[in-house]
Amino acid sequence: MRTINRRTAIVSAAVTLGGVALGSRAIAGQADTASGIFDASKNARVEKIPPYQARFGRTKPLVAIVGLNEGTIISDFCIPFGVMARSGVADVMSVSVKPGPVKMQPLTFRLQATIDEFDKRHPEGADYIFVPAVENDSDPELLGWIKAQAAKGCTVISICYGAMAVANTGLFDGHRATSHYSNEGFRAKRFPKVKWQKNIRYVADGKVASSAGVSASMPTSIALVEAIAGPAKAAQVARDVGIDSWSSRHNSDAFQSDPGNANMPARDARPDVTLGIPVKAGDNEIALALTAEAYSRTGNTFGYAVASSKEPVRLAHGLIVLPDMVAGAAKVSRMLAPLEAHEATRALDIALTDIVKTYGPMAARNVALFMEYPGKLE
Repeated sequence: MRTINRRTAIVSAAVTLGGVALGSRAIAGQADTASGIFDASKNARVEKIPPYQARFGRTKPLVAIVGLNEGTIISDFCIPFGVMARSGVADVMSVSVKPGPVKMQPLTFRLQATIDEFDKRHPEGADYIFVPAVENDSDPELLGWIKAQAAKGCTVISICYGAMAVANTGLFDGHRATSHYSNEGFRAKRFPKVKWQKNIRYVADGKVASSAGVSASMPTSIALVEAIAGPAKAAQVARDVGIDSWSSRHNSDAFQSDPGNANMPARDARPDVTLGIPVKAGDNEIALALTAEAYSRTGNTFGYAVASSKEPVRLAHGLIVLPDMVAGAAKVSRMLAPLEAHEATRALDIALTDIVKTYGPMAARNVALFMEYPGKLE
């Protein structure tokens, strides 16, 4: 079973959306010793990514976010890219493993460079690389590039199920790390040399760092801003994107599922609705990614990027979306309203509010649980 399909296992917990109680059974401190997963909530440690140490005479650190062409999780990729690019504290590049488009269900992107092109431009390597969840966490080219960058002294940061790719390189061996709550037992068995943690947003251990599920990518990215430019700058960027804290403290157990309840449909389940997602030049990468992923995670939709033409669309900080359809000629069951989120994270609230109305509270709950998103809808 491939990584993306494994990530779709969702179940219920004590979460309230829009005043509607959506589930009831959280599992706290379950079988920590037997599972080989350390419960980080039992430790007073607050994680910090080590302060940036300038290298190679650079005035700013170089940050790369790498995507696998055959399949990369959209929020895992776009949130770190959007936060770091918006912050202005680093030079940020989006990098694909191979030439050509990168599929990030349900949208398709053209990135700024391939890994080969990146290496030619920056033979000394990046200072930080982000590794999102990908379709094939054993892809040899991806793993080889991650290891090569680490050998040049960069810090490797995994997002959610991206931890599986980094663990496959061996870079996590002997280090503390975390990932999405749904793979706790799996990761402990598959990678027993890793000191796996749960109930924590992100873990930083030397030259490797890792985040929990989807929404944890935001505080993890802010933590890197803090490591580079200090807490005042991090607080400013956090306010800009709509979060008030980037602490590593987190209770993933609250999002665990009750196997007796209906699970979220698999990613390849036949969708009930074809959904038009309007994209235009200057749209916020984070808001667009959260919107697209939220609807895709309902299991009821298959989204298409709709623009004024088939020409590539440049988003706010340089990511390029390749439209699927042209406005006015798009054959979809439903069109979403244009993005209006002033704070990037508000896009998820907006999407969940609409999902409650359109697909029901169960669908919205499943999306929120999978994305480890504790907020209430307004």
